[in-house]
Amino acid sequence: MNIPNFLSLLRIILVPVFVIFVIQAEYDRALITFVIAGLTDALDGTLARLLKCQTVLGAYLDPIADKLLLVTSFVMLAIFGLIPAWLAVVVISRDFIILLGIAIFSLISIPYEIKPAIVGKVTTVLQVATIFFALLYKAVTHDFGYYWITGLFWSTAFFTFISGAVYILRGIRILNKSASEEVKK
Repeated sequence: MNIPNFLSLLRIILVPVFVIFVIQAEYDRALITFVIAGLTDALDGTLARLLKCQTVLGAYLDPIADKLLLVTSFVMLAIFGLIPAWLAVVVISRDFIILLGIAIFSLISIPYEIKPAIVGKVTTVLQVATIFFALLYKAVTHDFGYYWITGLFWSTAFFTFISGAVYILRGIRILNKSASEEVKK
């Protein structure tokens, strides 16, 4: 167990802590927990590269921890009305479709390489910002309107949809390439 893997594990452990704070309507503590979890995400990858201690376990643990945190956050915030339920459905559906594609490729033994698309990175930033600002809005006394965050919701949904489409198109290209290689054999 190295430091980056420990940080990924810590992020997984922080997920139920986050859930408890949201259930108890302690949004300030939920926000702090979410920020700490986000910092572990930034640190684990950086440390793995700097310390040259990237592992197979870390390659699986990091994205699992990321998805667990984001999906759980969207579900909880939708259940408690901090974000619209439709947004949580869009975000979770995209992740489910991507995971389904990966599972299909693995089952039918099609080699693939997961490379994050730029639109996927923008989507992740918007999803994290959505969670952060929804919690911040509830955690602090505010004199500003709720309308600006609605724009963030729609932007997040738009980029989530677009990035999902990009990954689906990539998957179709991989399938077509694999099929044409099979025909050549």
